Amino acid sequence: QVQLVESGGGLVQAGGSLRLSCAASGRSFSTYRMAWFRQSPGKEREFVAGISRSDNTYYADFVKDRFIISRDNAKNTVYLQMNNLKPEDTAVYYCAATTIVTDVRWRGSYDSWGQGTQVTVNS
Repeated sequence: QVQLVESGGGLVQAGGSLRLSCAASGRSFSTYRMAWFRQSPGKEREFVAGISRSDNTYYADFVKDRFIISRDNAKNTVYLQMNNLKPEDTAVYYCAATTIVTDVRWRGSYDSWGQGTQVTVNS
């Protein structure tokens, strides 16, 4: 497991942008698959974007062509660049990590989670 701390959330107008960061502890960051999930009140936590150890990226359909996930192994950090934000993007965004090779979109693949950062998009 690895310690994860998200930052960069906040309040933004529709059409605006935010960049989320997830800082990871430990020496083995480059061995982890990383992902972002989000959760709104009363809803299930859902997959947003993922990135593999070799920088392959995966996205949910609802963020296609708007969000970009990336990682900097030297800084032990994964990012989520969020562009053209919509009110329905409002949620708590969570960073997750795993060494398991499985479906990147499945919550059960991940054994390390951050505390979450709030993103609120006004219409």
